[in-house]
Amino acid sequence: MSKKGTEEIEGKKLNSAKENFALVKRFFPYLRKHLGTEALVLMCGMISAACEIILPLIVRKITDTGVSDPAGLTVKLIVAICIAYIALRGIDSLASFCQSYFGHKMGTKIENSMREDMFDHLQTLSFTFFDNTKVGQLMSRMTSDLFDVSEWAHHFPEMILMTVVKFVASFYIFATMDVRFAIAIFVLMPFMIIFTKKSRTRMREMFKKGRHQIGEINARIEDSLLGVRVVRSFTNEKTEKAKFAEGNKEYVRIRNKSHKYMSQFHATVRLIDGAMYICVVAMGAMLMKNGTTSAGDFAASLLLISTLLGSIRTIVDFSEQFSRGITGVERFAEIMDEVPEIKDSENAVDIKNVQGDIEFRDVSFSYIKGEKEILHHLNLHIHKGENVALVGPSGGGKTTLCNLIPRFYEAESGEILLDGKNIKDITLRSLRSNIGVVAQDVYLFSGTIRDNMIYGKSDATEEEIIEAAKQAGAHDFISALPDGYDTYIGERGVKLSGGQKQRISIARVFLKNPPILLLDEATSALDNESEKLVQESLERLAKGRTTLTIAHRLTTIRNADKILVLTEDGIAEQGSHRELMEKDGIYSSMYSMYAMM
Repeated sequence: MSKKGTEEIEGKKLNSAKENFALVKRFFPYLRKHLGTEALVLMCGMISAACEIILPLIVRKITDTGVSDPAGLTVKLIVAICIAYIALRGIDSLASFCQSYFGHKMGTKIENSMREDMFDHLQTLSFTFFDNTKVGQLMSRMTSDLFDVSEWAHHFPEMILMTVVKFVASFYIFATMDVRFAIAIFVLMPFMIIFTKKSRTRMREMFKKGRHQIGEINARIEDSLLGVRVVRSFTNEKTEKAKFAEGNKEYVRIRNKSHKYMSQFHATVRLIDGAMYICVVAMGAMLMKNGTTSAGDFAASLLLISTLLGSIRTIVDFSEQFSRGITGVERFAEIMDEVPEIKDSENAVDIKNVQGDIEFRDVSFSYIKGEKEILHHLNLHIHKGENVALVGPSGGGKTTLCNLIPRFYEAESGEILLDGKNIKDITLRSLRSNIGVVAQDVYLFSGTIRDNMIYGKSDATEEEIIEAAKQAGAHDFISALPDGYDTYIGERGVKLSGGQKQRISIARVFLKNPPILLLDEATSALDNESEKLVQESLERLAKGRTTLTIAHRLTTIRNADKILVLTEDGIAEQGSHRELMEKDGIYSSMYSMYAMM
């Protein structure tokens, strides 16, 4: 991403414990907003843990009483103990409900906040970032990754606290009965950590690779579905299926490896779990045989070891979720750490009463630093209200020149002035709000015609919307639709023709009413009739504005105030249509060739 690319991210070494801690710290501000809820969840977790620990003590009491004084084990005592235990279970159930409900609610809010922050940050990143990043990868990070983070977010603190409570309480109870039980258990625990470390590391690696591959599958699906018309027109359904199957097969391979390491992990845990259990049973049996422990202590120790090992299993199971969650935080951080290449300078101010005077001073630019420059020491002055056309072979820098004015990309050297002010000293919002763009590839959002038109002015009145549509030559066809301006146009406007979509995009700019207009081959993809209608709309739109027009159909720019012929060597020719035709140079040759077609 932004030259690093998602593949390089996957090549990074896995985080160490120190890096994991740094990621937890990175996540903490989102948790801090919900510390009140977290405190409630933790308190409920402690109550549940305490209720679970009490059962072995009850069994110990009943067993010792039954062995040493059977007469003392009355029905009244048994009933009282049962009622007390049922009451404890009621408290435990209520605490578990609150722990689960409020914990998940908090996790969802955290997920929502992180997703909003990521989306907001993505809006600040330059076109270069999106040129090098698949949308499917970003979607994966914003959905499945953050869902795993939300699950990890509320389970992590409570699992740690509950385990600590159970460990401390169990150790204390073991020590009060027979400290040898406690020593046996806690001596064996480090072996579990040692034997499972390698599996945990491999699991983490596979989870990260799996996340990346899910992003690749999302990107493949998006690409294929958005291009479904092209796929079918070339009857390439089998090719698309094969591409998808290949990506899916790779995902299955990664998941199988994940499951292998996860199974090894759980198998190791169960083996050590059983060893710890049988050690307590054997030790308890020997101590009872020697008369150094009571039946009640032995029975209680079996229940305590069950509780303790249950906690360990929970932590073990949670370690898988921890791996998923911390991987999600890491992938979230990678996006948030992307520094916007284009942003407001410290001295940036809003610009008002824009006249539209544009000047390029010794401007150079290349899309990849160190490679061939698209623009090389370009100097150009466009006066306010001037209609300038850009023509020339592909790769000459026509679109690049236009993209530098609203700072979609940043010039490597030189400066661009708007009304005598360096555009880097103008806030991006102010700069772009004064520039209207009509491109060849029209993008309409899923929704109604009205929704797409008011994108140019969110508070536009009905009268303004209709007037803009009339100016764009769109009112008549819109009125003929079943629902008029409230007609749903489908994703990317698929229910409209090319000419209709283009006129709606022009109406959108009419509503914006900017003093500067950039037209990037706005009619090149249209049929003759649609081109005529759109061209008339564009002429009305350009009136009184500084306009830059990129055109391949040279007949549409004959009336331009100035025509620039851009080649790889820069501005090869400039002048009016008549002047350039008389010069009998590149433009004249291009025009004659076009006229013969």
